[in-house]
Amino acid sequence: MPDDAQQLPTLSPADQAAVQDWVRRQGLGESVTDVEPLTGGTQNIVVRLRVDDRPMVLRRPPAHPRPTSDKTMLREIAALRTLAGTAVPHPGFIAGCEDLSVLGVVFYLMEEVDGFNPGDDMAEAYERDPAMRHQVGLSYAASLAELGNVDWEGRPLAELKRPGSFLERQVPQFLRLLESYRHDRYDPETLAVTELAQWLTANLPPDGRPGVLHGDPHLSNVMLRRDKPELAAFVDWEMCTIGDPLLDLGWMLICWPLEISTITAGARLAALGGLASRRELLEAYLAAGGRETDHLDWYVAMACFKLGIVIEGTWSRYLLGQASRDAGERLHANAQNLIDVGTRVTKGDSPFELG
Repeated sequence: MPDDAQQLPTLSPADQAAVQDWVRRQGLGESVTDVEPLTGGTQNIVVRLRVDDRPMVLRRPPAHPRPTSDKTMLREIAALRTLAGTAVPHPGFIAGCEDLSVLGVVFYLMEEVDGFNPGDDMAEAYERDPAMRHQVGLSYAASLAELGNVDWEGRPLAELKRPGSFLERQVPQFLRLLESYRHDRYDPETLAVTELAQWLTANLPPDGRPGVLHGDPHLSNVMLRRDKPELAAFVDWEMCTIGDPLLDLGWMLICWPLEISTITAGARLAALGGLASRRELLEAYLAAGGRETDHLDWYVAMACFKLGIVIEGTWSRYLLGQASRDAGERLHANAQNLIDVGTRVTKGDSPFELG
């Protein structure tokens, strides 16, 4: 998610030495060199490094981990292991470390992806050719459809499948998250979610066949190939789970940077223009085997509800002095906008053009 990082965190010399020792014990190589921080890991530490002559990427929790940080890393490891051998673009998993004596947190190594993040970088081919910018959105939508159809049963992600209705859990779960932000400087009722929450609960669709969700598949959480208009990888798997893949569809549609801005995602690509329409994204998703639904408005509204609550956390942290003012105010405004958009969708006044 977008957050408040002001400068890119990296590994300390002591951490580098600990990782090198662990790498040797795992039989992965002898030396760890060329450590440099990467953009995109705003809530975690993400660094490029070399193990002997092999480039890799290490991902670990932030310097001040949250209580759930290690579980998040284990979730990401399960996601990448489950996707191994599938057609879904993703970073290849190399090795993970659950031994807290190494860095004090769970971390893992993955393959470096040959591509760029359209939130903060841009390949020359996309700058020159609007057809590339248009086509890559269709590839993105098709890859999201492929993700929802991955065979996950009997794979590591299966452990995340909870009994009962996935959809019924969503509103109560995220209302609890919003309430968890409460402190003497922040009242959760600042974010007026009650009307939207009531509509989502009253209009709950039936649960479909469970599938893999990325959980946060906006354009700043992907990498694009430089040589052709295709996804190189989905990245940042911290919200991945087993549930209803149609929530990823709703998420993709609300975060697509056309017509109305809900969050800043894929900013460099969006600034160039020529992107596919939301209707074209939906058609590409369905053509690639994505699930059909008669309740698309519900999934769009639910995506607004969930994302709005998630990013509101930065405003609460800012009020405690734990996040920058710029990030806090920007994401608070985005959260309010998302709840407003979701409420409009429930009333048949969607600002998104899907027709």
